[in-house]
Amino acid sequence: MKEIYQDKVDGYNAYAARLVPELNSLSYTRLAIFLISGILIMLFAASGWAIPVVLTGIAGAVVFGFTLKSYNRLSADKKRSELLKQINESELLRIGNNLSSFPSGNEFLHRNHDYAADLDIFGNHSLFQLLNRTTTASGARLLAHWLTSPADLQTVIDRQNAVQELVPKLDWRQEFQVSGMLSETTNSDHEMLLKWVEEPVKFLPSRKQLLTISIPLAAASSVALLYFLYHFFFRLQDLSGSHLLPLVLTLIVNAVYLRKFRQVAEQIILSTQRNIGILGAYQSLIETIDKQDFKARKLTELHAILTQAGSPAAREIAALKKILEMFQQKGTRNTVGKNAFYGMINNLWLIDVHLILRTEEWKSRNRDHIRPWIAAVSEMEALASIAGFAHINPNYTFPEITEEPYLIDFRAVGHPLLKSQKRISNDFTMSGRGATTMITGSNMAGKSTFLRTVGINLVLAFTGAPCCASQARVSLLRIFTSMRTQDNLEESVSSFYAELQRIEQLLTLVGEGEPIFFLLDEMFKGTNSQDRFRGGVSLIRQLGELNAFGMISTHDLDLAKLTRDLAIENFSFNSVISDGQISFDYRLTPGICTDFNASELMKRSGIRILSDIQPA
Repeated sequence: MKEIYQDKVDGYNAYAARLVPELNSLSYTRLAIFLISGILIMLFAASGWAIPVVLTGIAGAVVFGFTLKSYNRLSADKKRSELLKQINESELLRIGNNLSSFPSGNEFLHRNHDYAADLDIFGNHSLFQLLNRTTTASGARLLAHWLTSPADLQTVIDRQNAVQELVPKLDWRQEFQVSGMLSETTNSDHEMLLKWVEEPVKFLPSRKQLLTISIPLAAASSVALLYFLYHFFFRLQDLSGSHLLPLVLTLIVNAVYLRKFRQVAEQIILSTQRNIGILGAYQSLIETIDKQDFKARKLTELHAILTQAGSPAAREIAALKKILEMFQQKGTRNTVGKNAFYGMINNLWLIDVHLILRTEEWKSRNRDHIRPWIAAVSEMEALASIAGFAHINPNYTFPEITEEPYLIDFRAVGHPLLKSQKRISNDFTMSGRGATTMITGSNMAGKSTFLRTVGINLVLAFTGAPCCASQARVSLLRIFTSMRTQDNLEESVSSFYAELQRIEQLLTLVGEGEPIFFLLDEMFKGTNSQDRFRGGVSLIRQLGELNAFGMISTHDLDLAKLTRDLAIENFSFNSVISDGQISFDYRLTPGICTDFNASELMKRSGIRILSDIQPA
């Protein structure tokens, strides 16, 4: 994988470098054309040669325009190559699990979510960073939703099939990603755009009446302008204020008439001024989708939504983008540097009226289509993101989602956020309503990491992504964790009370009847040993009688030993202390932990451990 992406980085870098001399040459050529044409025009004009002046002006403009077009085309190719290089560099970073430069997705993290905070779904070095290759805010939001909301069986299967078809389409996926990156979408707000499109139209029902008024007014101002220009250029001896009066009067009438449309025009500008870029991104993304043929049911459905007869999405979005770009030239009353040229032609020909009507016609025609279009593009982005994740991890496996309840079966399961060269994989199986797996172990041996390993791979499975395992077979479950509970000074909540709130949340979910898989790390660690032991046994027994099963990690060997009479299977992670050195193999071992290393770790920190001290 590294060689594949590094070759692409080198290729795109070399191509972009080859374009630099051509772009410089075209820049100098444009300047030369401009200067030579200007000098010739001045020389011909000084000699009184009118025809050479005109011909030189036309020829210079044509050659300049052709050169500018070539420059813009090469400049676009260079930018595209640089973006493709950036994409492949990002893949190399993900292969090495170097994720710090990618968006964290923290805006999608909700404090009381069932598992997102404990399983590193968002934040620094998170699953979202590893998966996310979306270019639009709506695509990122949908991917985040998938990671936090397990899908139903058919949806997971459809996503798996779609992702598996997209995995080998590396070049298309990268072209798709680039098509979204070419437009500036940093400050866009697609929800504001959607709300604006769905607002009721105001002037469209009166279209005929408005045109009946506006067309004659525009015609009258045009005649008045021609009348003035004729006398200004050809009848200077007859020019007087009376020749300007008709133009002034028509402009005053037009200005008064335009006041009726000012509020709607400014609302359109304010509601869409940040979304020209996102419209361009959606247009490019849809055009890229349109060029590709698909076989998977989910992909063909998305393709059909975007290319349906009568209102192909790319063409319609391009039309709206063009209208709004024209409207942005107007500016608002509070806009610095308001476009004076637009104001002049607007007063002459009532441009606002025609743009508002075209905008409202577009809204009426596409109001019911815009959300499905954006949803389809967002879903394609999310699927392509998962496909990119699958492509850089060819050894990962797509899990079998079984209808058998309360089942988790992983072979060689590892944590996807650990570097592959440091990752230790383990087999793990558990099944049955009420079953509990107890994980004991010494400090730093890997108990909590293993709980997160199982949890994060379940999240991948229910998202439609491959798991970091050689084989996987799991039931559809609702995941719930209580692992990183901490105090909250602002709300006067202690860490122990925060954990109790999580346990209460778990028991409420279990009571709703949906199968729950729980992951609990060091239960009731914020209280004394007696209460911790009594509460732990009671909770395990209670959960064993409900629609739940799960894993618990603990240092409390008494808890693990006493619960042998319950439906509990014990596993452990162990360490070896030799000549004062602690080593870990991070292997899951049947049975209760057999070693301790806390005293040795305390010695390393400078604490003199007294051997004759025993608990009361």
